[in-house]
Amino acid sequence: MPSLDTILLFGGALGAVLLLFAALSGPATNKLVTRRLEGVRERHSRSSESVAQAQMRKIFAQRASKSDSFAKRFIPNPALLQLRLSQTGKTWRLGQYVIASVGLAVGMVALLTFQGLPILLAITVGLLIGVALPHMVVSKLIARRIKAFNAKFPDAIELMVRGLRSGLPISETMQVVSEEIQDPVGYEFRQVTDKMKIGRTMDAALNETAQRLGTPEFQFFVISLAIQRETGGNLAETLSNLADVLRKRAAMKLKIRAMSSESKASAYIIGALPFIVFGLIWWINGSYMQNFFIDERLMIAGGGGLVWMGIGAFIMSRMINFEI
Repeated sequence: MPSLDTILLFGGALGAVLLLFAALSGPATNKLVTRRLEGVRERHSRSSESVAQAQMRKIFAQRASKSDSFAKRFIPNPALLQLRLSQTGKTWRLGQYVIASVGLAVGMVALLTFQGLPILLAITVGLLIGVALPHMVVSKLIARRIKAFNAKFPDAIELMVRGLRSGLPISETMQVVSEEIQDPVGYEFRQVTDKMKIGRTMDAALNETAQRLGTPEFQFFVISLAIQRETGGNLAETLSNLADVLRKRAAMKLKIRAMSSESKASAYIIGALPFIVFGLIWWINGSYMQNFFIDERLMIAGGGGLVWMGIGAFIMSRMINFEI
């Protein structure tokens, strides 16, 4: 039976690892900007569109499988997780995600226990990997898809500008974009045009896509259309200016990324080196490294080192983080 000091040490080590993961995983994507844009978009929406969106959400909720319904009982915020899965562009379901996480955690606990690790440490590491690794994979896929969308989105807007200047209505230009621009931009505009064909208004279809994507670039586009319809003016000129702003915004992000790349590389190397050395020594002489889980002095030293590493990585991540 592990002692109280051992349990507290493992708890502190787990907290430090979680802090390190939160620091290196990067900041939330423009929460403040997204909140402001959603507020502006809601002011320019109609009540009938909100009712239609609620009806569509009910229809999609009824399609949930039994595994999804079972998973929702154990997840604190299933709607947010389902939204994240839809943002990946994959056909993953909530139940599949939970089953994969549980299976990964159980497999890691069994593997680490078989390798001779203490059962408490094996459970801690297994649960951490079972929760963190799927979350990191989903976040990586979302970031990759949003990056691909933002890279092609200014070209889509410029294609719409050329269509508007040639006399086409906005709905036809969206249809052209869905056919000519590669995915994920083409896919998202196909979703918008398909919803419009079955009777949805353009505002409702665009707002649903903006909510699912969660990227400020597309929300800028939706707000520009909403304001232009109320105030009037040259829509082609407005979208042309928006495309220019989005290109400059992307160029600024690349510049900041290049300037902070050295600091990020240093943070990754410094944070990963102790764990790599620990793993190599464990592989060479496992009995020697097991003293870190037996000797209380080494456990305290190791836990303190993890805490300070987590604090340092968190501070470094805040220093190199810039939001545009």
